[in-house]
Amino acid sequence: QVQLVESGGGLVQAGGSLRLSCAASGRTFSAYFMAWFRQAPGKEREFVAGISWGGLSQYYADSVKGRFTISRDNGKNTLYLQMNSLKSADTAVYYCAADVTCSGSRCYAANYWGQGTQVTVFA
Repeated sequence: QVQLVESGGGLVQAGGSLRLSCAASGRTFSAYFMAWFRQAPGKEREFVAGISWGGLSQYYADSVKGRFTISRDNGKNTLYLQMNSLKSADTAVYYCAADVTCSGSRCYAANYWGQGTQVTVFA
């Protein structure tokens, strides 16, 4: 089992930045591919960014490429998402996910999920 706790969400003006964190406990953090997903009101959950065990491989949704950066610190069991140049379309609940399957340019299913953190971008 892996427990995931997100933090860092909040209210930010368009064009601003936020950094999300996901603290993991339980099974060995470094053994898992990790990812961020998000879900906007009335929409399905969608992939945002993913990262391999050691961080060498990264995956991004087209909508966030060049603006968001995913990273991890295996020594601290923590996953990060640096979000820059935020847009109103980025407003959503952001979920941390562990033990994800990634291929091509994106990640898919995950076995472990956090409870989510709200990000609201206003104009």
